[in-house]
Amino acid sequence: MNTVPRTSATVVSSLCTVALLVACTSTTGGTASVHPSSGTSRSRPSAPSVPAPSGSAFAGTSTRTAAQVLARMTEAQRVGQLLMVDCPSTGVSSAAITAITRSHVGAIILDGTTTQGMSATRAVTSRLQSYAPRGVRLLISTDQEGGEVQRLQGSGFSTIPSGLAQGSMSTATLRKRAKAWGRQLHEAGVNVDLGPVVDTVPAGFGSNPPIGDLDREFGHSPSVVAAHGVAVIDGLLAAGVDPTAKHFPGLGRVHGNTDTHAGVTDTLTTSHDPYLAPFQAAVNAGTPFLMMSTAIYDRIAPGVPAAFSSKIVTGMLRHQLGFRGVVISDDLGAAAQVSGYTYAQRAVDFIAAGGDMVLTVNPDATAAMTAALLTRARASAAFRKKVNAAALTVLSAKQALGLLH
Repeated sequence: MNTVPRTSATVVSSLCTVALLVACTSTTGGTASVHPSSGTSRSRPSAPSVPAPSGSAFAGTSTRTAAQVLARMTEAQRVGQLLMVDCPSTGVSSAAITAITRSHVGAIILDGTTTQGMSATRAVTSRLQSYAPRGVRLLISTDQEGGEVQRLQGSGFSTIPSGLAQGSMSTATLRKRAKAWGRQLHEAGVNVDLGPVVDTVPAGFGSNPPIGDLDREFGHSPSVVAAHGVAVIDGLLAAGVDPTAKHFPGLGRVHGNTDTHAGVTDTLTTSHDPYLAPFQAAVNAGTPFLMMSTAIYDRIAPGVPAAFSSKIVTGMLRHQLGFRGVVISDDLGAAAQVSGYTYAQRAVDFIAAGGDMVLTVNPDATAAMTAALLTRARASAAFRKKVNAAALTVLSAKQALGLLH
């Protein structure tokens, strides 16, 4: 996430052949939207035709493909896969349990810094997984970048240097260390790292609260950031943890933090900007997740947070860069940048723009967000296609991680 320090607290595209089935959106026909190929080694299947929700969920599943699991889900269960909801790093909250069991939420972010170490974190993730529905385990993520932003600390976790310090290493060394850091996450039960940061802060830019002021960038040129971002991606993937490149299309040239201020605007970035190169490199390297910024980009989509802009999410990220993985939002639950939108609008606008997973560090937003997505999906066949395509993309990521049984 775009964040400030806090204390306390390959999948093979094996699409099943489903004969004579109606589209996954409804009995009205049509197919879910297809994300363009990225040409990466971690391909994501396009949406096949699958039956309407049966209501029988996951009972009796063995090893299943994402498409088969999607076919057995109710609409509410599909919607739940589109949210990642906050849980304290130090212990399982009742709000997280409610999100998983009542709202069918399929992903959790461990939020807030803990120094309790590996075994305590593993106890938290194991308990969270115990509430997941049979056969479809949770994506569990955290911000484990290094420096000022390392949520999981203590015995069993390395002290990870800042992004800027990582950028001074050789890429071979960084890849090796990222693999070790990823193995620690994997052992702790965390399967998604919300990193690396591939934003570039130019030398001499001045104050850049979300990235540069915290030394989260790998360097001051797109080429350095791209090379080191790919090294971290490669290392995490080798450890069995999904990396998340962030924050598209870049937070390195803003003067405000979207977590704490509204109206944060980038007046420099264009749709074919050289500073997009690290994101393209991340896509080419096969990053399974990519996080959207909520800043406004005046020279691309004036007046609209990037996460709510189909021109940026679908036009640039999907079509121009060719990304096929999970498009996750930066925080839409508590960030000041989106405070002018209701919880319902935030969730619906992000999925409508082409996003896949809504991240909220405010678990109280969960019910309103899931209700809004479900209501819109039931009212609009076009939006229902987006929901089902997004759910399939998320389930495909889970399949790649061995989370579908």
